[in-house]
Amino acid sequence: MSRPVRRALVAVTLLIAGTLAAAGPARAQSGVPTLTNIRTGNNPTFDRVVLDLSAGHVPGTLSYQLTDELTADPSGEIVWLTGEYFVNVSAFAAAAHDQNGNPTYTGPQKFRTRNLSNVMAVAVTGDFEAHLTIGLGVRTRTAVNVFTLTAPNRVVIDVAH
Repeated sequence: MSRPVRRALVAVTLLIAGTLAAAGPARAQSGVPTLTNIRTGNNPTFDRVVLDLSAGHVPGTLSYQLTDELTADPSGEIVWLTGEYFVNVSAFAAAAHDQNGNPTYTGPQKFRTRNLSNVMAVAVTGDFEAHLTIGLGVRTRTAVNVFTLTAPNRVVIDVAH
């Protein structure tokens, strides 16, 4: 590679790096719903955890994973939570902070759920680049159903007893 080509590549790389640095940290974009509250309820055959969201588009992708431990996103550190097993729920295109980086969910980051049959605890495990993750500590591995509702926007997590 010739010296002028190398210099041009270095200049372009520095230009891109400077542009990214000036942009600052990634923040929730407008239209991305934000977490405002977490509610729980005990039903005859399942426990329900509801994530109340602000107006905007409902999260585009929901997923969950049964796991032996929870990790914080993006650090990867273990999240200590009451439970024999854990459910990691991900909502893409959702956040727990506004466009300025201010928290929209001001409740506890972890809490026990003594009124539920299977879910023992809930934790906000991640809020990074419009990817919200919630962890549940459960007594038994069982069926989980995750879905959204609108008017108002909510993510619903049902965990069978």
